Amino acid sequence: MILTTILFAVIFLSGIYYLIRNLLNLKKAAELSKDALYPMNEVDFAGIIIPNEWKQMEPLTKNTKSYRYVLWGTVAALVVLTVLLVIVLTTNWIDSSYFSLAYLFFAIISSIRHRGNLFILPKGIVLNGKYFTYSQIKNYESEQIIRWHNLYGLDSKVNNAYKLTIHVKRNLFHSNFLVIGNSAQLEQITTLLHQKGVRCKTNPSEQMRGS
Repeated sequence: MILTTILFAVIFLSGIYYLIRNLLNLKKAAELSKDALYPMNEVDFAGIIIPNEWKQMEPLTKNTKSYRYVLWGTVAALVVLTVLLVIVLTTNWIDSSYFSLAYLFFAIISSIRHRGNLFILPKGIVLNGKYFTYSQIKNYESEQIIRWHNLYGLDSKVNNAYKLTIHVKRNLFHSNFLVIGNSAQLEQITTLLHQKGVRCKTNPSEQMRGS
């Protein structure tokens, strides 16, 4: 019983830390995105497609609906997690509700996410709500989404577009790919990355595009 309680307390504290860190990362990303080299206009934004939702990318500011959702969702989640932590530490409710509590914990954590995004900045990038300096980026790779590609057919905007994957050093769990609408926009993005010292991971798509 004591060991289980300690384990859950550690997990809940880790969840609280994750939520606070996630909000701080998003706050920093919103502040930096106003200096983006790309995207800069509605056409640029429309050409970046967010995975899973397959919607066009939106600007990132503290006034956007998605930002406020994460802000107030984080506040609500912290209150709920704190209450649950107190219950775990002061009662034996955990004995009969192990799986329900675990499910509730992960449901709360996974629900507080901002929509994906990509901003190329003077000193780094914002990738899916988190800022990375160029020294943190290992490389990138691109491939066209043609028939038989695993993304082909998921949405009409994705077909024949380009999957851009940005590999970040020592970051195994951060989502790192988006879909770019056409080759001209992909060229703009990769040219900026090259100018900042980020190189392409050799793949057939990039070789064909560069030939």
